[in-house]
Amino acid sequence: MTKLSVVVITLNEETNLARCLESASWADEIIVVDTFSTDKTKEIAKRYAQKLYDLQWPGFGPAKQFALEKATCEWVLSLDADEVVSEPLHREINQILASQTEIDGYYICRHSNFLGKWIKYGWYPDYVLRLFRKDKGRFDNSLVHEELILKGTSARLKGALLHYTDPDLERYLTKMNRYTSLSAQALFQRGQRGRISDICLRPVALFLKIYFLKLGFLEGVHGLLLALFSSFHVLTKYAKLWHLNWQNK
Repeated sequence: MTKLSVVVITLNEETNLARCLESASWADEIIVVDTFSTDKTKEIAKRYAQKLYDLQWPGFGPAKQFALEKATCEWVLSLDADEVVSEPLHREINQILASQTEIDGYYICRHSNFLGKWIKYGWYPDYVLRLFRKDKGRFDNSLVHEELILKGTSARLKGALLHYTDPDLERYLTKMNRYTSLSAQALFQRGQRGRISDICLRPVALFLKIYFLKLGFLEGVHGLLLALFSSFHVLTKYAKLWHLNWQNK
């Protein structure tokens, strides 16, 4: 059977990491790159990881690329610390590793848990490219919302990644503040401005997409909050971008 490396980057993930790494403990090697956590993240990582590295935070893309370069197996599975490999996905990956597949990378559907509820509408399905041949993939340099660039063929898997993304609103807002700042900074570096149309229209368009087009209203109050907070995320990102440009006139 072809061997598999699992790579994870962390920052203060003590509430999530054990669940994540336990679900991937069958892999041939686990590599954790920690960006100087101040909680028990590294202690947890040491129980599972064959390789543990410290890295001064460079952004999501460069951090994941650093982890990828430490992998030694032919295949790589990239996980976020708040994700869990479901048992059906585990079996499906094992079948791929045991086969002579000509596919170079696989998209995996994330099933997200928002405020304690598994979301079937609004966010679902959410396919992400996570399983790939090491010599066929690399991460871009994005500060946030990094992209895995695959040079080869791809397909989709049926098994799900369980995504424990937002257990409560306090952690959602904390993460949103960090992510919107990184996103605004990345857009600013690419020369974007944060126009009035971005601030006014993009949040509304995203709300309509999640709540109506993707049937988020079927999730009840969870779906309404999901659409509202997602649109607020976009509003905050572009407001921060506008402010960066205003400060640097």
